[in-house]
Amino acid sequence: MMPHVSHLSGVVTKNLFLKDKKRRVFLVCVRHDRPLALGELSRRLGAPNLRLAEERLLLEKLRVRQGCVTPLALFLDTERSVTAVLDRELTHGGHTHIHCHPMTNSATMGITPADLLRFLEETQHTPVILSFD
Repeated sequence: MMPHVSHLSGVVTKNLFLKDKKRRVFLVCVRHDRPLALGELSRRLGAPNLRLAEERLLLEKLRVRQGCVTPLALFLDTERSVTAVLDRELTHGGHTHIHCHPMTNSATMGITPADLLRFLEETQHTPVILSFD
């Protein structure tokens, strides 16, 4: 666990902004210490050649910089072009809170799993929920 958030109850996220060969974009949220095999994720999502998107695209779609990626930025995706992908552990792992950046990496905030799901539904980003075990 990262020392500056080790006192928090709940789970801390790692958030990646990815794109595929077809120019589709994905915001992937997983437990911070979970290894993520992009090749396997690419296959499971049907997203060929999945890779990190360049910062220009991140700024265009979510208006945040690298290092500040957060599911909370999805409210800025008014075109609904970003697919949200959540680690099942985050929403169904019995955690009291999911911790992520609030649009800046200088802070961390917690949100309940139910509230995160409600937020994603309200922003019309029904998440793809995958098990990464």
